[in-house]
Amino acid sequence: MTASYEVRGHVAVITLNNPPVNGLGYETRKATAEGIDRANADAAVQAIVITGAGKAFSGGADIREFGSPKALAEPNLLSLIKVVENSDKPVIAAIHSVCMGGGLELALGCHYRVVAPGTQVALPEVKLGLVPGAGGTQRLPRVLGVEVALNMIVKGDPVKSEVLAALPGQKLFDKVAEGDVLEAALALAEQVATVRPLPLVRNLKARHPEGDAYFQFARNTVKAMAKNFPAPARCVDCVEQATKARNLDDGLAYEREAFIALMMTPESKALRHAFFAERAASKIPDVPEDTPQRKIEKVAVIGAGTMGGGISMNFLNAGIPVTILETKQEALDRGVATIRKNYEAQVKKGKLKQDKYDQRMSLLSTTLDYGDIKDADLVIEAVFEELGVKEKVFGTLDEVMKPGAILASNTSTLDVDKIASFTRRPQDVVGMHFFSPANVMKLLEVVRGKETAKDVLATVMSLAKKIKKTAVVSGVCDGFIGNRMIEQYSRQAGFLLEEGATPQQVDKAVERFGFAMGPFRMGDLAGNDIGWAIRKRRYVEKPDMRYSKTADLLCEMGRYGQKTGAGWYDYVPGKRDAIPSPVVNEMIEKHRAELGITPRKISDEEIVHRLVYSLVNEGAKIVDEGIASKASDVDMVYLTGYGFPLHRGGPMNYADTQGLFNVVQTMKRFAKNPHDDASFWEPAPLLARLAAEGKSFN
Repeated sequence: MTASYEVRGHVAVITLNNPPVNGLGYETRKATAEGIDRANADAAVQAIVITGAGKAFSGGADIREFGSPKALAEPNLLSLIKVVENSDKPVIAAIHSVCMGGGLELALGCHYRVVAPGTQVALPEVKLGLVPGAGGTQRLPRVLGVEVALNMIVKGDPVKSEVLAALPGQKLFDKVAEGDVLEAALALAEQVATVRPLPLVRNLKARHPEGDAYFQFARNTVKAMAKNFPAPARCVDCVEQATKARNLDDGLAYEREAFIALMMTPESKALRHAFFAERAASKIPDVPEDTPQRKIEKVAVIGAGTMGGGISMNFLNAGIPVTILETKQEALDRGVATIRKNYEAQVKKGKLKQDKYDQRMSLLSTTLDYGDIKDADLVIEAVFEELGVKEKVFGTLDEVMKPGAILASNTSTLDVDKIASFTRRPQDVVGMHFFSPANVMKLLEVVRGKETAKDVLATVMSLAKKIKKTAVVSGVCDGFIGNRMIEQYSRQAGFLLEEGATPQQVDKAVERFGFAMGPFRMGDLAGNDIGWAIRKRRYVEKPDMRYSKTADLLCEMGRYGQKTGAGWYDYVPGKRDAIPSPVVNEMIEKHRAELGITPRKISDEEIVHRLVYSLVNEGAKIVDEGIASKASDVDMVYLTGYGFPLHRGGPMNYADTQGLFNVVQTMKRFAKNPHDDASFWEPAPLLARLAAEGKSFN
């Protein structure tokens, strides 16, 4: 049953019941329309209430129907809203908890709206690269005013119902319920049962006293804030139509046209891909959703450095007590001071209230003694990235931690199975690779060892949601998903320097493509010595793997990046502006000459495709090997951890948009370059197979 029908006194109550958020799928729309018809045909019924079961009025469209014929099957949402508007008897929306997207559009079609305090209200379609498609841009300005409505539509963020109800002149809510929202709606239904004519939002006017100037200002603003996305600008166009169209139906037709056009754009497809990929990432094929979870009420973090402090803040923010352990008091004091400083900066900017800051700090404790963390449910080590150091830590944890505690490593490249072998409880060991700064970056790579227990995985994935991380499961390999791929990206960047490019040309090319930062600026930010240490290990372990020597020469000059004031770029003390360095360019030219390479002009297109397709080819190997369970997981790692442009949908999705046949053909051309690594450009088996079959990754 997706919408139930019952009669209470003289009022028919239609309850949307399509868990988890009462999505307006075909069956729900059909049952709701039938309920309206049934109520109108019943002489004993004088009014109708629509509400939602469980924890939502309605979250909007049913995402399970996206892209399927059911999404457009009649009655579609526009048709359902017309049924509601044309009802002979008043229809009252009893809104609670969540009212978003199509759910809000349905409520706007009702004659009256009663709302519970604390309800999250939004039109979030812009986050999928769309405009609202069932009247949201036309009706919301009529009830909230043009400026408030446009801000909500362009941002797509939820607003609390009490904030909207307090706006002067608002006509969105007729009543804010003090008690049960359904009871309040039933009471209003009795009051308005005989009131005619029935009030319709479509009959209200949407006006702005300085419309032309305001909408031009709005267009300029969204263009600057969302230059890679067409949807925000189209939202402005649609709301403007609400003020200029002859009637609501003309405005609805304009909105629908914009919705359909945006649905076909690569940007919307990329955003929708990311939306589904994020939800799919939380599902592990062989770990059922009802797998019992371990209780996590206390967390311990080993190490008070930048990473340890950032990791701790995630749990403090979620209200989970944290104990930080260090070997020296000075290190503890420094770590706590940094956490305080971070929180105080948020308080100063108005992003964090003083009482919340006090509460979070009260959950933090410190110790120099492993015995003080023995009762923690989860312990995460964030110590130096060296196997011998990890061995000592995990050996000690094995001795002191209570049975059933989860032992996690924040390692970014090391073998989690090897780390697990330092204990007598490998089933309790898992990788939790946070990205720096750990209190800001969304990505959490959850590394599954060969003996990691399923309940450990289920617990960590659930905990990731609680601390607002996007968790992606990776198998064990050197570098896991993200860092294994970035190594190939960095190798290509080095080869491009040897062949004739400059660091700034490479960075600007990929930044124009949409990356937050090019590979050389990224190296300067992270510290070039980190990559140097990895390459030194590679020279021993994989002597056949070729690298450009430019990065080594840079480090030999002591140019480790921003922390030393010099890397691929020069830096002025106290600033992060990357200034092209004549010294670096001279070093590159000299090295080029020693190799006997005559520099050539390299196009931005070649730069972008060599860098991005190196990610794609390595990503295909990772999926083929089962390190990632699906290509969309690779995309989520790069969208949330490496600054890959959201409007491209991740490297694997981008490859799909280019056509895998074309990707393979381009890679074959790269393999002919005598200064590149021909063996690397051999298409990964999965990529070659999909291209040959005319298929895609996703």
